[in-house]
Amino acid sequence: MTNKIKNIGVLTSGGDSPGMNAAVRAVVRTCVFHNVGCYGIYQGYQGLIDNNMESMNARSVKDIINKGGTILKSARCLEFRTTEGRKTAHENLIKNNIDGLVVVGGDGSFTGAMIFQKEFNFPVIGIPGTIDNDIQGTRFTLGYDTALNTVIDAIDKIRDTASSHNRLFIVEVMGRDAGHIALNAGIGAGAEEILIPEENMGLDRLLESLKRSEKSGKSSSIVVVAEGDKTGENVFEIASYIENNLPYYEVRVSVVGHMQWGGTPSCFDRVLASRMGVFAVESLLENNSNKMVGIIDETLKLFPLEEAIKGKSQINENLIRVSDILSIYCLLYTSPSPRDSRASRMQASAVKK
Repeated sequence: MTNKIKNIGVLTSGGDSPGMNAAVRAVVRTCVFHNVGCYGIYQGYQGLIDNNMESMNARSVKDIINKGGTILKSARCLEFRTTEGRKTAHENLIKNNIDGLVVVGGDGSFTGAMIFQKEFNFPVIGIPGTIDNDIQGTRFTLGYDTALNTVIDAIDKIRDTASSHNRLFIVEVMGRDAGHIALNAGIGAGAEEILIPEENMGLDRLLESLKRSEKSGKSSSIVVVAEGDKTGENVFEIASYIENNLPYYEVRVSVVGHMQWGGTPSCFDRVLASRMGVFAVESLLENNSNKMVGIIDETLKLFPLEEAIKGKSQINENLIRVSDILSIYCLLYTSPSPRDSRASRMQASAVKK
């Protein structure tokens, strides 16, 4: 390695996600392995401006691989969006002899890192940490797998109640711009319908689906809705519409909410975070910058930050098809093509665009 970097700073920014601590641990210990100093920066970009950072060693990160959240904390920083704020941040890095930066966060955090790198030519590597899995250039982001397991556990428990009381439960999960959590958790939990931002199902079509489900003898159902879905204004409007048009359904709404952000990271997220942390430090030491660590086909690769920010992760159309096949619709038809599949409509929509 052509090591020109003597000290590396690491920060976590944006919404926390399970696996961030494992990534910080990997960054710190990889620095120790390569005889490079490491500084933990607290409160994200705010810590850069406030000079809130301290030297870390291998013992500084003991017993954190299994913890959710982030020991370095996270905070919004409007000041870092200004030229003056970023200048102060750069001065503090230079003051502490830090000459490389690892940023763990989502697209907003990466936007700040990219601008900072361009203004000061300061080496930066990003690690994708967001439960939404909505960043281009990586198959998985830190926290996504843990969030899925959290949602699955919640839906399994909700289904017990739905079955006991013959109710329809609408379960809202996170995913403002992407339906990865809703789609995968919906399939994994056996939901009757899955509503995602990538496709506007429409309230009338949802009603038809529920009518067929009821006619088949199902007395309880689960509908999983991503928070960014555009079928209705919100899940409560959807619930009200169903109750007004299908009075035989007793509808309940459950918002899984911020518990998806927390919790002990899964083994998958711990291993992924560890691999990405090592790769990020060694990429900096090899004079790479303005890149994000991504995983494609089990291989870690570097992806330009600018493309990661501007791009959008693609929904897996095969999973859409799996959802179609396994839903109650297919039990009610003899035709091999029981309905105008969502996957085919999404493909047609992509062609038009």
